[in-house]
Amino acid sequence: MKILVLGGAGYIGSHTVYELIDAGEEVVIADNLETGHIEAVHPKAKFYKGDIRDRAFVDSVFDNEKIDAVIHFAANSLVGESMVNPLKYYDNNLCGTKVLLESMVAHNIDKIVFSSTAATYGEPERIPIMEGDRTEPTNTYGETKLSMEKMFKWTGKAHGLRYVSLRYFNACGAHVSGQIGEAHKPETHLIPLILQVPLKQREHISIFGDDYDTKDGTCIRDYIHVTDLAQAHILAVKYLMAGNESNIFNLGNGVGFTVKEVIETARKVTGDPIKAEIEPRRAGDPAQLIASSEKARTILGWKPEHADLEEIIATAWKWHSTHPNGYAK
Repeated sequence: MKILVLGGAGYIGSHTVYELIDAGEEVVIADNLETGHIEAVHPKAKFYKGDIRDRAFVDSVFDNEKIDAVIHFAANSLVGESMVNPLKYYDNNLCGTKVLLESMVAHNIDKIVFSSTAATYGEPERIPIMEGDRTEPTNTYGETKLSMEKMFKWTGKAHGLRYVSLRYFNACGAHVSGQIGEAHKPETHLIPLILQVPLKQREHISIFGDDYDTKDGTCIRDYIHVTDLAQAHILAVKYLMAGNESNIFNLGNGVGFTVKEVIETARKVTGDPIKAEIEPRRAGDPAQLIASSEKARTILGWKPEHADLEEIIATAWKWHSTHPNGYAK
């Protein structure tokens, strides 16, 4: 198969490319490098630099390459930024997807796997969250991702496009080789922020609220290793290639860990005391977010191989301790 990975120089995209190439697939990457890193691009992948909002660019990729399916990671994804600059998110996430779909329809490419998010649900009605639960996003980022899902649905009805939308929770960890990993500016994810303490890049990690109705008072989140996420995208492509109908799947480890548990595990992995300070709650932080991945396990045959929190943090530490400034030299 020849797979086009949009956003293949980003965190989850680059890990998915590595897994695809290990599986013997041909990979084409398109990325504008706004948040991606050219250093994260696999040497065996073909790379096109450009923006999916540029129809001529997207057409040129489809004209040059005989693409079997698309995996779509190209989006802005910072919740806080999306609330301050919502139109940026509508422009990149929605306008970009519209242009992409126009080009896919014109080139008769009818299979797409989409990187969605648990933010499509908003405040959960129940734990674990099921795919059929209410979707009422509480931020612009989640709203644009949900709108993208709807765009695939209606394009499918009109033009026969088939899609798989993967709604996932906290991506974390790094490639076992330590060659690629997480490098965001600014960094907003908990595990890399914690690891900045032993790297002497911050004095302490902040815990926002310790009075939630959880076992130790801190928020519970579902952490999932980036390589397990990558494998799910590959299984979703195979599912579509086999002729199956459009579908939506949650991806999570189904367990959930508290902020304090993540910090304690990081102390164990790094051997550093990692100072933590309690601060007031942040607005809009639900007490717990845990996904049911039963549907993905049953239909896609997906099984997380790296669900152990200590292993997840160890792979992250291997990357961050050898790349303290990310991909920057």
